[in-house]
Amino acid sequence: MITVAIRRLPLDRPNEQNLMDYIDWDRYSILPNTAGSRTAEEALFTARLARSLTGSNWIKLEVIPDPKYLLPDPIGTLEAAKQLIAEGFVVLPYIHADPVLARHLEEAGCATVMPLGSPIGSGRGLFTAEEIQIIIENANVPVVVDAGLGVPSDASRALEMGADAVLVNTAIAQAVDPAGMAEAFKLGVEAGRKAYLAGRIPPREMAQASSPTEGVARAQA
Repeated sequence: MITVAIRRLPLDRPNEQNLMDYIDWDRYSILPNTAGSRTAEEALFTARLARSLTGSNWIKLEVIPDPKYLLPDPIGTLEAAKQLIAEGFVVLPYIHADPVLARHLEEAGCATVMPLGSPIGSGRGLFTAEEIQIIIENANVPVVVDAGLGVPSDASRALEMGADAVLVNTAIAQAVDPAGMAEAFKLGVEAGRKAYLAGRIPPREMAQASSPTEGVARAQA
């Protein structure tokens, strides 16, 4: 699945190639998003435009009023989500790692919740790991960690915690070798998911020998 921001089409240049022409749509699904929306009203307008353009009811909801930190607006997000759900959209909301907000969005009918690991494009990893863990433990919808991941180990850790997926853009797009980094993230996701399913050992405060202690040869005085 590939998420793309909806922008006004260059109607005066209908034959001009764009991102959509370079993606194999027999292999991937498009997930339009409302990036750039500062208010719930702007997000609603963009979502409706996206549906008319793509024919899809799926929308990644982003309401981000602050251009400096790019943190999502919880009130605007919840308001827009409720309205979009009422209009038949499948809503995937981008949120801060707020367990209470995640619950309200799930109760409103969102298909998933997408908490940030750290600010968009920062590459700082899972600064919100403890809050994401609470969301995962209480959610009855998929949890997708979105934003701030920097390296494949961040993605692996998210999946090890029990997240259902991650959404990655900047860490891959701005890597020295984007294709190589994309492959690395794929492996990180696969490793994290397998580790979660396999079940990790519980952390211990004290060391515990992994070899038997009986029958150990002792030096004689």
